[in-house]
Amino acid sequence: MALAGPAMEYERHSALMRLVGFGGVDSNENEKALKWGRRFEGPMVLAAIWILIDWYLQSKGISNSYTAFTSDWLIWLLFLSELLVMLTLVDDRIKYLKHNWMSPLIVLGGLPVLWGVDTFYAGILRTLRLALTIGIFLRVSKDTRDLLSRHNLGITLFICFVILVISGLLISGIDPAFETPLDGLWWAWVTVTTVGYGDLVPATTEGRIFGSLLILMGLAMFSMLTASFSVFFIEQDERELSEKEERNIERIERVEEKLDKIEKQLDMTLLVLAKIAEKEQQSASKEAKNNSQDSD
Repeated sequence: MALAGPAMEYERHSALMRLVGFGGVDSNENEKALKWGRRFEGPMVLAAIWILIDWYLQSKGISNSYTAFTSDWLIWLLFLSELLVMLTLVDDRIKYLKHNWMSPLIVLGGLPVLWGVDTFYAGILRTLRLALTIGIFLRVSKDTRDLLSRHNLGITLFICFVILVISGLLISGIDPAFETPLDGLWWAWVTVTTVGYGDLVPATTEGRIFGSLLILMGLAMFSMLTASFSVFFIEQDERELSEKEERNIERIERVEEKLDKIEKQLDMTLLVLAKIAEKEQQSASKEAKNNSQDSD
């Protein structure tokens, strides 16, 4: 049977995640594996945000070698823990590794960095971390989109806030025109809202490309927020109408109950009257019979 609508879109998204190595736990796995898969999503999102913050600190020379080394170890241990726990819980380990091939790659690829071999990895470590951040957000985006499809305004606003923070940190690390993360956050907010004061603008090609993407994302975000607010108010009106309908239905049911009682009383009255009429008829027939006998 062919899938349609949201089910088809969800399946396509899952297939894409499996292709890029962030498939997560298969929906046909046991309940315990699914539960732990959901539990790891929160720490993974926090790790993705920290990777971005750490990347910015290193790009600006704020982070020292000890902080960077500790961060590398903690991130690596988190991925290792997730991989080992999920391989222990899932029923089909081969299938899990095929759908999440990025996890063992990250664990094995991080070993040279942890061993101090930074010479070869110095140029690609930041790019790898940024790609990893995007992958983690893509990995949990199917659950996020499922929440957004329920028109949850709180979740929608939170996701918009996270995108603003990430965009501000990214532009402040990419473009030298932004000296502090606050400049990046201000520019991201002005850009996403399509206000465009022009007090801060990207000076590099990379920054302008990122700004163009953020403008498109801002249009999509505000369209999503507008739709969510519209649905929210529509649902409020529908709820009020539904409550009025329920009250009207209750009133109609009470009227129907009263009418049923009146109908039953009428039926009883008619039954009594019928019995009285029958007795009178019987009395009249007996009297007529007695009269005929007396005349004889």
